[in-house]
Amino acid sequence: MSASDRLRIGVLLPTREQAITGALDAPALVDFAAEAEELGFDSVWAGDSLVARPRLDPLIVLSAAAAATRRIELGTAALTAALRHPLIGANMITSLDHAADGRLTLGLGSGFPIPETEREFAAVGAQYTGRAGRLDEIVELWRHAWNSGRPGAPAEYRGRYLHAEDLDRLPAPARPGGPPLWLAGSDTPAVLRRVARRYDGWLPFLPSPTAYRDAWQRISELREEAGRPADAITPGFYATISVNPDKAAAMEELEHYVRGYYRNSLEAMARIQAYGWGSAQECAHWLAGYVEAGARHIIIRIGSLTPQKLLEEVAQTVLPAVRG
Repeated sequence: MSASDRLRIGVLLPTREQAITGALDAPALVDFAAEAEELGFDSVWAGDSLVARPRLDPLIVLSAAAAATRRIELGTAALTAALRHPLIGANMITSLDHAADGRLTLGLGSGFPIPETEREFAAVGAQYTGRAGRLDEIVELWRHAWNSGRPGAPAEYRGRYLHAEDLDRLPAPARPGGPPLWLAGSDTPAVLRRVARRYDGWLPFLPSPTAYRDAWQRISELREEAGRPADAITPGFYATISVNPDKAAAMEELEHYVRGYYRNSLEAMARIQAYGWGSAQECAHWLAGYVEAGARHIIIRIGSLTPQKLLEEVAQTVLPAVRG
């Protein structure tokens, strides 16, 4: 198995869960990351929101986690890039890439299409309309900045929405060209084209392996048409699981979690997001369906408002079953 085919499994840091329960505790998040490394997870991730679904800032949380870990990869799932000025974002990411010694991956989102997101954009003066195209330009600007120190590279970026100069004055990231940039999105034709042409990875939460397989096949076709190499794009997957030998109890816990997180029912959210519940073997079998469909980096969100109590159980039961 090549490095690009190796299955990786990560876990989401409970930044949003802390905010929901009113128990903000940055040291506990750092401990969570360190424990995840000890338990054999390949990566830890943090979500992002300012006022739509408030939580601690992911770049700062991951910087603290980087100082407490040595091997585990760090990532955002997903960073709403428009909430920060593009140059400030570029410099913050560069700083985090150095803190993480090159272990950083950025999952990026243009903003979930709900009224709360529109109000969040307005709160920071960001344009909500055209946000997908604006995200693509932010990514282009970042890459210009991160490559501007190379001989002959331009120090100016001029796009449809953004213009920046003196990019060569910004610090360079730990890795030449900067960290990998993944697009967090669904399986719409526009998203698949953007992933195939512009991004280093794809991070969906599609509710069925069949939908995942069809979308990944289409990305592969579009990527080949664009002349990019076969290993240019990492197929990721974002999944929420609730582990309990009693399947009904697992579903009840997940229902409580989803209502606390989204103020909506599990039935409604499961139409657009990936949720699995039941015993460790049942959850592993469900996740394996996505691996068979092409996923190579699975990010697990533990479907509980107190996921730290379940981290070891998930690591000891679900991880080996999926990897096996």
